[in-house]
Amino acid sequence: MSTENVQNAHINAQLRELHGALMEIVGVMNRPQRDEAMVREAGISLDRALFPLLVSVERLGPIGVGELADRVGRDYTTVSRQVSKLESLGLIARQESTTDRRVRKSVITPKGKAMTDRIDEARARIGQAIFATWDEADVENLVRLMRKFANDIKDDALTGTQSQA
Repeated sequence: MSTENVQNAHINAQLRELHGALMEIVGVMNRPQRDEAMVREAGISLDRALFPLLVSVERLGPIGVGELADRVGRDYTTVSRQVSKLESLGLIARQESTTDRRVRKSVITPKGKAMTDRIDEARARIGQAIFATWDEADVENLVRLMRKFANDIKDDALTGTQSQA
């Protein structure tokens, strides 16, 4: 077996391990109980189904319903109803797109930003507990490498060369 084949086999084993770890992380992050715990920890009153949408609008807004639905893995009509609910609660506002008047994009309101700030504080408390036994350098490396991976996989997805596993 050539050195290249041995190296490729090693990389393939690492990719399989990485994929498994990512599946575990996504599985944990997508659990409804996780969102409920975050809402409780933040001391806010918000339907669990609305939680990821509110955070996404705060992080990514202005954002249209279609893109939001794609990002959270829900259908357009469900997200549209949920966005309307967030708007009725005064947590987001919808505004006309500057490029297409038919499109209304969601933006966070001051009330919604105050809520996501509380969520961020709760996330920090939970994260600090998770990383309490980690070396600071390990946390820094994880953050740096995850950001690098996220950027590369996002860029790869834009070119259409990414394969879904």
